[in-house]
Amino acid sequence: MNQINQKNDDLTGAFPGRYWHALEDGRVQCDICPRFCKLRDGQRGLCFVRACHDGEIVLTTYGRSSGFCVDPIEKKPLNHFLPGTPVMSFGTAGCNLTCKFCQNWDISKSRELDRLQEKASPEMIAEAAVKTGCRSVAVTYNDPVIFLEYAVDVAQACHERGIKMVAVTAGYICEEPRAEFYRYMDAANVDLKAFTERFYKELCSSSLAPVLETLKYLKHETDVWFEITDLLIPGENDSEAEIEEMTQWIMENLGPDVPLHFSAFHPDWKMMDKENTPLETVVRARRIAIKNGIRYAYTGNVHDPEGDATTCHQCGDLLIGRDWYDITAWALGTEGNYTGNCTNCGTPVPGRFEGPPGDWGRKRQPVRIGASS
Repeated sequence: MNQINQKNDDLTGAFPGRYWHALEDGRVQCDICPRFCKLRDGQRGLCFVRACHDGEIVLTTYGRSSGFCVDPIEKKPLNHFLPGTPVMSFGTAGCNLTCKFCQNWDISKSRELDRLQEKASPEMIAEAAVKTGCRSVAVTYNDPVIFLEYAVDVAQACHERGIKMVAVTAGYICEEPRAEFYRYMDAANVDLKAFTERFYKELCSSSLAPVLETLKYLKHETDVWFEITDLLIPGENDSEAEIEEMTQWIMENLGPDVPLHFSAFHPDWKMMDKENTPLETVVRARRIAIKNGIRYAYTGNVHDPEGDATTCHQCGDLLIGRDWYDITAWALGTEGNYTGNCTNCGTPVPGRFEGPPGDWGRKRQPVRIGASS
């Protein structure tokens, strides 16, 4: 069922949404993602935040957030985008996927707008990023494609202040809104949840094909820097055969230079019956990726300095050493002579590097921006 009936739901003043069209039977179809929710007046889409009001789609969460926090950019995860710098992160409520293993379920599965505790305009967010010394702002925690209008306006406000914009997303979005959304993003981490339609259908109520289209679009039609994350769930998407197939597809369609992060599952939401992903499973996946030609494969959310390190694919030298989110080594040029190349052999390193690394480390700093709801 793709719609939610919300009785006594006052949608007056909700922000006008884009990407929808009227149907002959009086309903309105939302065209933001391949779910194509068909709604009557007063109904909300599965994402909960896009609704039908007076025959139009509106966004009910514009200017409202579940909270703001300054994190290390590596936590998104992005290893080749402004390493060591702080990023201001925020999300809203709802999601257009129904992942049974969601680790932000209290936000993404929320059906209560009182989860949105802070009100902040795009300009207020950009100003807060400047004041806290952040180099970027990330829309994350729940998928930002469902609040595209808010995310795009935040990105524009940030760009006016010299702040980069980052999206953490599952990539489940239609072609036309995809073009607008990524036009304003500087970087993205795309969650490639698995490499089978069965997984996407049974565990996420979605499909794999649109996600692959988003990845190809990012690589071949944009200048957005992007990295990929794959959460390995025991018995669901962690077989050697699936990782072989996925990494071969990445090589053939995206090339060797798109960083790939393998992360470990822990029981959450509606998947409490699974065990934690063993470290050896994550390490094995990384080895398969490297064997298949991916130059920058990482182990995420586990303590593995070798798997966290960036090495030169040409000479093998250590370029960026990491201990969790701390930068422990740096060989991409020196202060005053920054190049973005291996200091030993000069091989270019793909990514977005604007100088020596930051020193934000593992800190997590909640930030109050706007008025409470």
